[in-house]
Amino acid sequence: METRILVVDDEKAITDLVGIYLKNEGYAVTLAYTGADALREILAQEFDLAVLDVMLPDIDGFELLRSIRADHTYPVIMLTARDSQTDKIEGLSLGADDYVVKPFRPLELVARVKAQLRRYTSYGNRVNGEDAAVISIDGLTINRDSRQVTVDEKPVRLTPLEYAILLYLADSRGKVVAVEDLFRAVWKEEFLPSSNNTVMVHIRHLREKLGDDAQNPRFIKNIWGVGYTIEG
Repeated sequence: METRILVVDDEKAITDLVGIYLKNEGYAVTLAYTGADALREILAQEFDLAVLDVMLPDIDGFELLRSIRADHTYPVIMLTARDSQTDKIEGLSLGADDYVVKPFRPLELVARVKAQLRRYTSYGNRVNGEDAAVISIDGLTINRDSRQVTVDEKPVRLTPLEYAILLYLADSRGKVVAVEDLFRAVWKEEFLPSSNNTVMVHIRHLREKLGDDAQNPRFIKNIWGVGYTIEG
């Protein structure tokens, strides 16, 4: 089955060029030049990944991201002409998986797309040599085979990044995972000073979905100055 990618940008030249590069990699690409067109595509068909421009003339990329996250967990990469930390944090808080600042090289974006798709298709795989198909910790259940997460038997919908973070911490339960190690393991990138904020935003979002109070956490505990742990 072909991997389907949605690319949304009001700058037609950029959209078309990205589309060409992705099609050359064998992906089935749908192009949209307005937020309204993109929203119709999002509601009409299933995608494996979306590339969304933040600044659109009608419905901005953040609104499109909200629409996607209402029903879907596939990866979303945001494009922006503004290298703003506020924009990045907002996008990550809404469930974006990656951020690319314009101008960018098409091959860089293609590499980011491939990295996100690898994570999306393999985030249920075993890590750290663990063999148990199901992890159960104080009412939290992670089923590797079905890639399902429940809290007190109620299903929890996570994005691939959120699932990968949770699974890594669960596999390391009883140990404190340094922020740098968590970032390298999940994002597969070198840790930078700004990476700490990226991890914090995703942890916060993950806690919200798990119903985990940051002040009195049931699952994910923050060891200040070190990292995070799930006690098993």
